[in-house]
Amino acid sequence: MMEPDTFVPHRTGDDRNLQRRLGYWSLVAIGIGSVIGSGWLFSAMYAAQAAGPASLVAWAVGGVIMLALALVNAELGMTCPESGGLTRYPLYSNGRLTAAVIGWCSTAGVIGVPALESAGVMQYASSYVPGLYHDGSLTPVGIGSAAVLMAVFTALNFFGVKLMSRSNNIVTAIKVFTPVLTVVALLISGFIGGGQAGGVSNFVDGGGFAPFGVPASLGIIATAGILFAYNGAQVIVTLSGEAKNPRRTVPAAMITTILFTIVLYIGLQIAFLLAAPHSSVIQGWAAVKFDSPFGDLAMIAGIQWLYWILVADAAVSPSGAAIVGVASNARSVFALAKNRFLPAWLQKVDPKWGVPRRALAANYVIGLAFLLPMPSWHALIGIIGLMVAFTFGIASISAGVFRRVGVTTQATRIRGVGILAPLTFAAGGLVVSWVPWSQVAATLPLVAIGLLWYAVNFFVQKHDRAEISGGLWLLVFFAFLYLMTYLGSLGAQVIAAPWDSVIVAVGGLLFYQWGVVEGTRYMNRYPQIAEDIGSTDDGELKPHTVPVES
Repeated sequence: MMEPDTFVPHRTGDDRNLQRRLGYWSLVAIGIGSVIGSGWLFSAMYAAQAAGPASLVAWAVGGVIMLALALVNAELGMTCPESGGLTRYPLYSNGRLTAAVIGWCSTAGVIGVPALESAGVMQYASSYVPGLYHDGSLTPVGIGSAAVLMAVFTALNFFGVKLMSRSNNIVTAIKVFTPVLTVVALLISGFIGGGQAGGVSNFVDGGGFAPFGVPASLGIIATAGILFAYNGAQVIVTLSGEAKNPRRTVPAAMITTILFTIVLYIGLQIAFLLAAPHSSVIQGWAAVKFDSPFGDLAMIAGIQWLYWILVADAAVSPSGAAIVGVASNARSVFALAKNRFLPAWLQKVDPKWGVPRRALAANYVIGLAFLLPMPSWHALIGIIGLMVAFTFGIASISAGVFRRVGVTTQATRIRGVGILAPLTFAAGGLVVSWVPWSQVAATLPLVAIGLLWYAVNFFVQKHDRAEISGGLWLLVFFAFLYLMTYLGSLGAQVIAAPWDSVIVAVGGLLFYQWGVVEGTRYMNRYPQIAEDIGSTDDGELKPHTVPVES
């Protein structure tokens, strides 16, 4: 076992430069601001194209999964409020290998969000500014405009979390009003058959409720923007180190955001299904295609005033989500640097403004790399949604380990999380297995890059072998998911439905137990982590420590 002097504090002076200025309402606005981005403008259409009316099942199932995950993450945020926490918790519970793989995959998934939102703005703007979007992709002019917009989002984060929060509060108020108004107007139009709206007949004439089968409706949870839409609430935990009274405000804000999101997105999906033109639906839901989905539906229904509101909001909604996304991504990269997975200079926090400016700048450059090869909202959302699906269940492992070693106290426990944690982890595996193998296979290069980079870190930093044993279970779990997706009903069809899902669900529960056992063993090997991690009674952080080899 390592001696105490081989540990160094990771709650450094740079962490203390971060400013605790976010209260409950600011956190709710940040959560909703992240949720209501480009997703609400496009997800309903892509979900309907792939699943028809059964897309409602996907929104309901995805919402329940994310609500359970929100409770798990909220408990972690109460126990250990830290900026970039979702990247840091795996380090404390299972060591550097787990933290490296999860941190890399989750960051690779969300770091493209500002590019995604910028692409969404340009795609909607192409309705009235010709030359930005053509034939399913942004044009060179559209890509350049998106890059400028990303620079504006980054600049708004350069001058402190308070400016970001205030900017987002104003934008969020507008963003909530517009989708709610859209739901009401299109529901009325759909039910009365305004314009070319198909109304309730669309639930039958497009091939029935599930024209492509139930598995197709579940698969879109990851690939049609559903998981991406719900996942925005996790930014509350990412910024928990800058929250006032995080033990109270973080869980309350998380739950409020997710419940609001479930109601809003199911309402939007119903509105889209009812308002879709009957002439297109009878050709099959795949024929229902628009560059600006809700805006075009408003014009078809003859609601021109709603069209112009949507045109204006198409710049506001994605922009607000991108502002929050830039803040969240910077904290994730900041945390990866503290984990010693990225260069140490990226964890520098500006002492005056309290933001990791170097991480902000690096994220802008990386975001451009996402935008150039995949210049459309639909191209970006598939890979982002899958990377989120691969990694979001890891919080359940950390929550289980923290409970078992006594880091989570009675005061920071949320009732039911002990049951929800393994179920949520298994659900994450199911979401991946419901996606066609061809799309899952596209994530292999990103995962491989993360593993290769960790291997370099392992030898250069001379990690203890306990780091490997603490994370080996995760590598086997990823291999299990890839294999089952390939062999399952959406791959080579060696294992038919529903048995492929049954195997993945049972396997997920077993891997959860393995991960918690290895995490418990890891934290018992380094007891000072458990002694130092967490928060005091007043919610202030203790200095976090992780092992560093001599």
